[in-house]
Amino acid sequence: MASEDVIRKSGEAAVKTIANLAEEAREGVKDPTPAILSICKSLIAGGVAGGVSRTAVAPLERMKILLQVQNSNNVRYSGTVQGLKYVWRNEGFRGLFKGNGANCARIIPNSAVKFLSYEHASKGLLHLYQKQTGNEDAELTPVLRLGAGAIAGIIGMSATYPMDLARGRLTVQTENSPNQYRGMFHALSTVLRQEGPRALYKGWLPSVMGVIPYAGLNFGMYESLKAWLIKTRPFGLVEDTELSVTTRLACGAVAGTFGQTVAYPFDVIRRRMQMVGWKDAASFVTGDSRNKSVVQYNGMVDAFRKTVRHEGFGALFKGVVPNSVKVVPSIAIAFVTYEMVKDVLGVEIRISD
Repeated sequence: MASEDVIRKSGEAAVKTIANLAEEAREGVKDPTPAILSICKSLIAGGVAGGVSRTAVAPLERMKILLQVQNSNNVRYSGTVQGLKYVWRNEGFRGLFKGNGANCARIIPNSAVKFLSYEHASKGLLHLYQKQTGNEDAELTPVLRLGAGAIAGIIGMSATYPMDLARGRLTVQTENSPNQYRGMFHALSTVLRQEGPRALYKGWLPSVMGVIPYAGLNFGMYESLKAWLIKTRPFGLVEDTELSVTTRLACGAVAGTFGQTVAYPFDVIRRRMQMVGWKDAASFVTGDSRNKSVVQYNGMVDAFRKTVRHEGFGALFKGVVPNSVKVVPSIAIAFVTYEMVKDVLGVEIRISD
């Protein structure tokens, strides 16, 4: 019931956000060009931010996934550094970036939609808050920023989820896999043909459960930290209303650290559920290489239970080291790149407005 409530509330929030966008479009029907142009620029800025940030940490992203899905009975990677050396030795430089093309194909539209959704969700929530309090000068509270970030995360993730599944499988496959996915579209078509349409959304529920605190904390903490620094100017770090690139990177790093720590177990379960049904990865991902036994998951709760029972609680944090090293610069780079690209494109609306 709790899961159904979360899905229902998430759906309602997404519908309200889309309704707000439609209402704004109707209000600006007399001259929609400026609004449409601003939206397009915001989408471009969000896409560039996502592509740049993910490519910068692509080797760590692949290492994280390889550590997440490997079974304790078939250990190839004992840690981040050893794992990266192993991939370099066996697959070369290109192996470090395997799956990055598919990752960028997913993250660029995901990031574009997520940043745009955050702007409109925060604007809508602020309007409702001002109307409720009767104070037209009221500003977004940290809780409202968390809510806007959660809505943005759900919309962005849901819109591109099949691409995430394909990217995960492309990342996990090796040169010795019997059947090779040749690319994202081949992976999507193969999964659709062999496993059915529902397979494209395997692991969607833990993704929703994880993206709420992840995206919410990322956006909420980043914006709240910036607002706090500008208002309090502690230790003379801020001299005017514009934060330096270094300070904004630090804000993004703190936000990313908190967000990924809370949401990480859901990411592990999502990735494992995505691999279920892929026979070429079964012995590597969920089975014992000696007897080829395969663990099947009957939903998110079952996946949590079996993972902890068979491998211990620590299995929920497999790959957390490369993910931590990856997330901190990735989130920081994404936020700062987004704001810098919007400045270059001359977009009037800023994420904090």
